[in-house]
Amino acid sequence: MSQNEQGLEGPRPEERPHPDGRRNSQGIRIDPEVEAEPDSRTAMVSALVEHEPGVLARVSGLFSRRQFNIESLTVGPTTVDGNARITLIVEETEPGIDQVKKQLAKLKPVISVGELEERAIRSELVLLKVNGGEPDKVQAITEMYDGTTLDAGPRTITVQLTGKHDEIEDALDAYRQFGIIEIARTGPTALSRGDRPTTPGEKPAAEATAVGVEPDGGSEQTGESESQAETTN
Repeated sequence: MSQNEQGLEGPRPEERPHPDGRRNSQGIRIDPEVEAEPDSRTAMVSALVEHEPGVLARVSGLFSRRQFNIESLTVGPTTVDGNARITLIVEETEPGIDQVKKQLAKLKPVISVGELEERAIRSELVLLKVNGGEPDKVQAITEMYDGTTLDAGPRTITVQLTGKHDEIEDALDAYRQFGIIEIARTGPTALSRGDRPTTPGEKPAAEATAVGVEPDGGSEQTGESESQAETTN
C-alpha cells in the first residue's frame, strides 16, 4: 500500500496538546487567563448588634479574615438600650455580598442583618478645613451645598456638610480650589423609608410604641424576614 493510501501519520496521543481550562455550557473551552470576572456591585448592609465591649473588634476581625472589600463602616446606638447599629458599604460580587450577610449573622453579638433597599434614606457628615484666603468664595460654596460654617479665621475656615455620597463628592471637588487642609468623614449611614424597620425584626423604642407606632407588619417585611432566616441557616 502506498503512503498516499495509508494517509499522513499524526501525533501520538501523548504528543497532542492538552489546553488548560474548563468548558462552558456550550462545550467551548474557556481560557482561565481571559475568563471574565463576575460583576461586583455596591451594597449597604445594616446589622443590629448588642452594644457590648469588643463587638466592633469582632466585626472588623471577620472582614479581615475573610478579606471582604468593605468601603466604610459606621456604628452608633439605636433607640433601644443595649443595642447598636452597624452600617456597612460593601463592594463585592453577588456571592460575596451574600457571604458578608451570612458571616455577620453568625457572630454572637449580632441580632439581625439585612440589606437596605436603593430608596433608603442615606446620608453622611463631613468636616472640612480649607485655606481662609478667600472667605467670600468659600461661603458661597458652603451655601450652595447647604453647609454650615463652624469656624472662620484669617488662615483657615472649617465647614460642615451633610448629604448623600455623590453630593459630598461634588462639594469636595468645589472646595479643592481653595486648598483642603484637613477632612473628617463619618461614612454613610441610613434608615429605611416609612415604618419599615431598617434591620429585619427591629422593634421601635418603648416611647414610640406608647403613642401607637408599630413596626410594619405587611408582606414586604415578612418576605425580608423569611429571606433573613434563609441567610442565617
